[in-house]
Amino acid sequence: MRIGAVSYLNTKPLIEGLAERRSDIDLIVDLPSRLADRLARGELDVALIPSIEFFQNPSYQIISDACIGCRGPVMSVKVLFRRPPAEVKTLALDEGSRTSAALSRILLAERFDVRPRLEPLPIGSGAADTKADAVLLIGDRAMHPVGETFVEEWDLGDVWCRWSELSFVFAMWVARPGVDLTGVDTLLSEARDRGVAKLEEIAHREYERKGITYETCLTYLRDNLYFYLGKRELAGLNLYYQHAAAMGLAPQGLVLPQEPLISRR
Repeated sequence: MRIGAVSYLNTKPLIEGLAERRSDIDLIVDLPSRLADRLARGELDVALIPSIEFFQNPSYQIISDACIGCRGPVMSVKVLFRRPPAEVKTLALDEGSRTSAALSRILLAERFDVRPRLEPLPIGSGAADTKADAVLLIGDRAMHPVGETFVEEWDLGDVWCRWSELSFVFAMWVARPGVDLTGVDTLLSEARDRGVAKLEEIAHREYERKGITYETCLTYLRDNLYFYLGKRELAGLNLYYQHAAAMGLAPQGLVLPQEPLISRR
């Protein structure tokens, strides 16, 4: 079983002890966009992929009630504005995640009727490496000071949740067709439950290597992220899909799940 997980801090609670639970698991860690590509090529059987990638293939199946989501500010997904949002002409998009890129475009279009010209921001680059009017940063580096003053800053989790009054789901566990999934849903849910129970331990283990304080690390894992794919999360995922499809960022006509796999919170 080749399982692909995201390489960011936000994934650590979802994979706690996962590789040790079954000897036949090969846990592969990579960037979100690369995981999606590898799943599509058949190099992975199961992967924690960006939500927008789930929309691209109707044969994909959500296989767990574990996810990376938020019900408010998420801290690690930001758009930094050099000009007011209504005046943005260019938007640099972090190549690490396509879900946040689509979310940025949706919120600019829906809130300000703005459809900027897009520029790629290569993985490893920062805001200083582009002159774009607005810059999307994701993952661990979005949690660090950028050394520049911006006229406005969006925490995309906060902006979406306030605007939609629903949660946002950044990534979930998805399987490609033809994979024997016996026991995998339980395995992934149990890993998440272990991780959520050990957030202080994970924060102690990770904060120095991520270059943040222990308090910031723990707050992020405990208060900013939400790891359960419940009704509110699925409603947010459905709304996100509707807007993505309307903008041509996802195919039309998909039927997404409305009910959680397992009743949680």
